[in-house]
Amino acid sequence: MAAGASNTTANTDWGKANFNDIYDRPDPRPYFATLRSLDYQIPHHGQAVFRALTHALRRLHPDRTPLNVVDLCCSYGINTALLNYRVTLADLSTRYTSHHLSALSARHLAAEDRTFFAARRRPEAATATGIDSAARAVGYARAVGLLDHAFAENLEVTEPSPALRRTLAGTDLITVTGGVGYVFTRTFTRLLDCMPTPPWVAAFVLRTVPYQPIADLLARSGLVTEKLPTRTFRQRRFADSAERYAAFDALAVNGLHTADKEADGYYHTDLYVSRPAPDIAALPLVRLL
Repeated sequence: MAAGASNTTANTDWGKANFNDIYDRPDPRPYFATLRSLDYQIPHHGQAVFRALTHALRRLHPDRTPLNVVDLCCSYGINTALLNYRVTLADLSTRYTSHHLSALSARHLAAEDRTFFAARRRPEAATATGIDSAARAVGYARAVGLLDHAFAENLEVTEPSPALRRTLAGTDLITVTGGVGYVFTRTFTRLLDCMPTPPWVAAFVLRTVPYQPIADLLARSGLVTEKLPTRTFRQRRFADSAERYAAFDALAVNGLHTADKEADGYYHTDLYVSRPAPDIAALPLVRLL
């Protein structure tokens, strides 16, 4: 999801390689073909975390069934596939780069995917809402059944549509695995304005991107943000030396060291989870994960 220009938007000029040509294609094959070569792995880490969070939500709030999960910057619905279906990121990467599926049209691939995912849906699957400005990607995820509700909207630029407002009202959890920086406080403000009860928010954020403004915004809605202190999570390898140097420069500006992190040749993310204080007291993050 591309961010609009405003003083509430993070600086997205951080020297990252431009992959815009794979984010809004008729199907996810170019996406996986490109990112597989860079060992893209953040959705894999998200799978374990988001499943743990939905399990904890069901324990603490058993009346919320099924859970309503919003995947922000959802792209082709990958996070939802990993949350709600018996698949791994490696399964999806192998599937979408396979010779068997390479000759299919996008329409025939969607038909194959509908059958593939329907046979693997987990019984405790959450109701999934996807938001992304990439209309074809969101449309594909909805067409194959990964998303119950799909919205091609850029909340950095426009207010939520009436349909999106209605859908967001009962949200239990917002997830995001790489969009922060492209979307920032303006998007989160508009999301929260649609939600009478603030949901949990789980965000994997590149260490080159500031998260404190979003944490401050969430605090004003009664959410306390914890950063997992025990580790960072690899996102993908740097595409080239220019990207690596730009990341190192951004980290140095913020006084962050790269040893045992980006020095290994990968972007690293921090995990932030925002919840009401009583939920944190009942189940602290370090125990939950």
